[in-house]
Amino acid sequence: MDALEFMGTGPELRDTFDQDAERYRRARPRYPTSLVEELSRVTGAGPGVRVLEIAPGPGQLTVDLAGSGCAITAVELGPSLAAVARRELAAFPAVEVVTADFERWELPPEPFDAVVCATAFHWIDPEVRVPRAARALRTGGLLAVVTTHHVAGGTEGFFADVQKCYERWDPATPPGLRLTPESRITPDTAELSGSPCFTDVTVHGHAQEITYTTDTYLDVLLTYSNHRALPDTARNGLLDCVRKLIDSRYDGVVTKRYWHELITAVRVEV
Repeated sequence: MDALEFMGTGPELRDTFDQDAERYRRARPRYPTSLVEELSRVTGAGPGVRVLEIAPGPGQLTVDLAGSGCAITAVELGPSLAAVARRELAAFPAVEVVTADFERWELPPEPFDAVVCATAFHWIDPEVRVPRAARALRTGGLLAVVTTHHVAGGTEGFFADVQKCYERWDPATPPGLRLTPESRITPDTAELSGSPCFTDVTVHGHAQEITYTTDTYLDVLLTYSNHRALPDTARNGLLDCVRKLIDSRYDGVVTKRYWHELITAVRVEV
């Protein structure tokens, strides 16, 4: 956990993403090229390959994966996010964006070759997500889950200093919280390793650093569910505090480091 985005799982927080779909498209970073290339390789993405993507949002990963020529069915809960995704993917006729709740969506009779979910699997009901992903896959098909962590690196002084803003305006912030180096991140694979439906669980990490201006950094903060869920006074106070810190001590620019894990597992016949 870090103060930048506590990954809650409640339906109220999950629903916040659809409230500002255009900001989500604009502000959230795309995934590193190395991750996209590895994902395309391990899924065999290409013409004739059928992929189910769970919770694509506005399509950050979908656009890159669609470039391989595979057929994608993307199931997005939020109608505004789904509308943006359809616009972003209009050039790819083999991509269909469905507005639906994956937990209740009726799976098609023909199984998929791969099921993909990027930085959203934790929002899916834990009682449902692995069994339904397994049901959607053919035997030998691949489940690929991308997890994203905010880790130590980039403008490290800023991420230490900014905790004072969080401690003042967000009472849920633990005192003295600091970002964790990626070398100390423990991949969460127990759910897949413990499932009788999957085998060959693997994890590969991909780092990227992104430099933000004050405005673009505040923009990305407003795509985080815990920031959006704050009362207006607290959220405005937090953002004003962060703005003043970046402008006064960091010349209006900060760099943030992300650590993306690509976790894959192979569907077995049960």
